[in-house]
Amino acid sequence: MAHNRYREAQPSGENTIVDAEIAQLTAAGVEVLPFLRSSDEIPAMSKPAKALLPISPIWAPKAQHDLDRLLTEHRPDVLHLHNPYPLLSPWVVRTAHKRGVPVVQTVHNYRQVCSSGLYFRDGVICQDCRGRALGVPAIVHRCYRGSRAQSALMATTLAVHRPTWKSVDRYIALTTAVADHLRDYGIPDERIVVKPNAVPDPGTPAPPGDGFLFMGRLSPEKGLDLLLTAWRRHPVGSLGPLRIAGDGELRPLAEAAAADRPDVVYLGQLDRPGVRAALADSAVVLATSTWHDVLPTVIIEALASGRPVLGTALGGIPYLVGADDPREPAGTGPAEVATAAPGDGHVSLPTGVQRGEAGWVVAPDAEALAAALPVARAGAATLAPAARTRYERTFHPDVVTKRLIDIYADVARTTRR
Repeated sequence: MAHNRYREAQPSGENTIVDAEIAQLTAAGVEVLPFLRSSDEIPAMSKPAKALLPISPIWAPKAQHDLDRLLTEHRPDVLHLHNPYPLLSPWVVRTAHKRGVPVVQTVHNYRQVCSSGLYFRDGVICQDCRGRALGVPAIVHRCYRGSRAQSALMATTLAVHRPTWKSVDRYIALTTAVADHLRDYGIPDERIVVKPNAVPDPGTPAPPGDGFLFMGRLSPEKGLDLLLTAWRRHPVGSLGPLRIAGDGELRPLAEAAAADRPDVVYLGQLDRPGVRAALADSAVVLATSTWHDVLPTVIIEALASGRPVLGTALGGIPYLVGADDPREPAGTGPAEVATAAPGDGHVSLPTGVQRGEAGWVVAPDAEALAAALPVARAGAATLAPAARTRYERTFHPDVVTKRLIDIYADVARTTRR
């Protein structure tokens, strides 16, 4: 399991997922050899090592030496790669292949194409580097760490390692949207499998609470501003409470909304017991991202707690709530017509609101979201059992770990190097 850990000062869902996968695989009887580096190591590096840092995303010689020694000594069946930057480099794929070891990579972002990995710039979705041999727009706009020099290095790395990425034996796409991204990049279908992440089972869900919960990083791409704009289109108290949990640069926006309206509550950054309590108190969880959010863990946590989700129809959100049927894209299908009595959770869906197995998705605009809020409140109790069922069937650790082991076995059986 190869992974360059993000700095501990910057909370990383990816770090958490890697740690959980190692623990779950080990518990299932798989021998896991962690090959981990951390960006927290950089300040303590020697001067010669720091001097080599600028080229490490392209080629990290010490990492290749250490990995080659590990592969030679232990002869693993598969190398599973997560994040290679900056201390591992995609070169680990070539090192593994040199020793006859097939490579699986979990794709957590869009960094095969996009230097920032987000497809998001200056507050809007950006895909200017798609289809380019070199991501010049990323350099012009300083997309990587706000630096033109570092952006040039990352864009060059992506160009140099295009053949490396094309040689990966199996890609794990966390959602169907990531699978589409990989196909667009030129990866054939037979080398892509969809396997989401898991979260621990919190146990039998509490009865549905009241109102809505927005929980996550308070940054522009998570859509807090969009949510508050839609919320203000409804009279105070008409939707129950809106709870906002998290921290980030938009914290003043959350605090101002809570000061302005008694039906908005800012909870701050929550620990695990606080998260569980906030989920229990709420009826619907919101995921109003304005970028192609790959796999918001908060949605899986909501489903595990039996809480349906109202989200935007971007990135992996439709997949997570079971509304990614390609035959009827969100926002274009006909409105669902209700035949049951008002108040029983079955209400007509406004045009542009699509109901999935465990929630609803809408276009990322305030009008559509405002129309969907009362629909979600009315239907929360009806979809709560389906939310928990979707978690148990698709996102439970036992299910996901078995799927991962099956992927390893298939790659080891069918790949000959």
